[in-house]
Amino acid sequence: LDVPPTLARTLRSTNAIESMISICRNHSANVKRWRDGQMALRWCAAGMVEAGKQFRRVNGHLHLPKLRAALDAEIAGTVGSTVQDEEVVAA
Repeated sequence: LDVPPTLARTLRSTNAIESMISICRNHSANVKRWRDGQMALRWCAAGMVEAGKQFRRVNGHLHLPKLRAALDAEIAGTVGSTVQDEEVVAA
């Protein structure tokens, strides 16, 4: 996809995801009684919002539109080329 080195280095790392998970865990650590799945989702979302405040800008962020265009072209080429002309006969 011809991703520039600065952006490629950022995308290869899992640090941002691990950081978000850690912040979500710390944010919801004081909950003693989980009532239902919706409550867990709300706390997880609140933790993600809190983590978002601490994220810095992605290195190579100026190249993200180029990456998006390359991904769109790759997907369009993959999806568009899977035309099936065979008839399927059900037994």
